[in-house]
Parts: sequence; C-alpha cells; structure tokens
Amino acid sequence: MTDYLESFKELVGILARLRAPDGCPWDREQTHPSLRGGLLEECYEVLDAIDDREPAKLREELGDLLLHIVFQAKIATEMGEFSLEDVISGINRKLISRHPHIFASEKLRDAGEVAAHWEKIKQAERGEVISPLDSVPPDLPALAYSRSVQARAAGLGFDWRNTGGVIEKLAEEVSELQDASDKASRESEFGDLLFTLVNVGRWLKIDPEASLRMANRRFSRRFKKMEELARRRGQIFSELSFEEKNDLWEEAKRASNFPTP
Repeated sequence: MTDYLESFKELVGILARLRAPDGCPWDREQTHPSLRGGLLEECYEVLDAIDDREPAKLREELGDLLLHIVFQAKIATEMGEFSLEDVISGINRKLISRHPHIFASEKLRDAGEVAAHWEKIKQAERGEVISPLDSVPPDLPALAYSRSVQARAAGLGFDWRNTGGVIEKLAEEVSELQDASDKASRESEFGDLLFTLVNVGRWLKIDPEASLRMANRRFSRRFKKMEELARRRGQIFSELSFEEKNDLWEEAKRASNFPTP
C-alpha cells in the first residue's frame, strides 16, 4: 500500500512540475476542453487493450487514462473549481452510499436487486424529479447510449418478461424493415432494428459495442487475408468475380484460424 501511494504522489508531483511557471510549455497551456479529444482517445485505447486481452497493454493504457484524470483535476485545482482530493473523497462517499448491502444493514438478494437499488439511490441523490435517462451522456456512441437507456428503463420495470419476447420483437422489426417503402421509413425501421438488437444483447448479457468491435476486427483480418491470398496467386483482387471473392473469404476463414479476440 505504501508503494502504491508513493507512486500516486509521484504522478501528482510530476503533473505539478509540468504545470509550474517554468514547466513544459505544452502542458501549461492545456485546458479542460483542449484535453477532451485525448481523454476520449485514451478511453477507446483502454477498450482496445481489453479486447486484445493483453495485460501489459492494458496496464499502459490505464496509466495514460489515469494521467488524464490527474491532469484534469490539476487544472480544476488551479482554477479554484475542485481538487484531486475532492474527486477521490467524492467517489469514496458515492461507493459507500450506493452499497448499503455491504457497508450498512440493507439486504439485497442478487445483482438485479443491486442494480435497481443503485438507480433508486441515484435518483434520491439528485433531489429533483428528473428522468434517470437524463443522466446518460448524449455524446456516448449510439449503441452504448441505447444499452444505457434500456438498462435504466428496465431498472424501473419497463422491460420484457423474458428473452422470447425481445426475440419476437426482433423478428417483427426485420419484417417492418423489409416492408418499408421509402428511404425515410427504411432509415426509421433500421434504427428500430438496431435498438432491438441492443436489447437482445442486454438480455443475453452481451455488450453491443464490444461485440461489434470484435466483429469488425474479424472482418478486417479475414479481408486482409483474402487480399494476401490473391496477391500470392498473382490475382488482382478488385478484378475477381463475386464468386471468386467469396471463395477466398471462405478460404481465409479456414486458413487463418483467427481466435475470437
């Protein structure tokens, strides 16, 4: 624990030195908004490391993300907004208050009850009558936003009774997309289909963002393998027929034996 705290203190000290009047010119001119893009990028790099199942890479990316958190807190301290200590004590209090079944006498039976109680506590903390959906960041990627609002609605009892109901809804949305007669209605029905697919994933405990990222990776790797196979045979990939390309696709799947990342 001592080494852990000393390492954290060292990080805080490094940031203070970089932001000092005689510190790094680049670090000194950064603001909350100027670091926004980098912060978002680091979040996605953490996700990428998780998908790759590479502990060393994840360790490094978590460090980069931690740097951004300390950096933002340092800027806030300089502006008199809040301190790093405020950030840490705030999350400590939040974790304790939202886990009364651990830190108090509340009894909750399972993870579902925990999640529902968490939402009730959050609503009480807000102290005003607003929808739980309002707390979902609107800038989230669309799939992640859908998953979050659906989970919050389900926490209030607005949900299917079982997986069968949402699967039936999925089939209904596919049919409505097929029946759509113009671009506007097709776009609307396609959105409903995606939204329902996210709901299916929630019931199956599948993260749609992570699942789609893995599918993207598989496609990219296999497509590159197709191009490689064509080059080895002196073929121009773009000039191959659909049937020839499809044969290469099947061959790439068999030959590559790519593990699901």
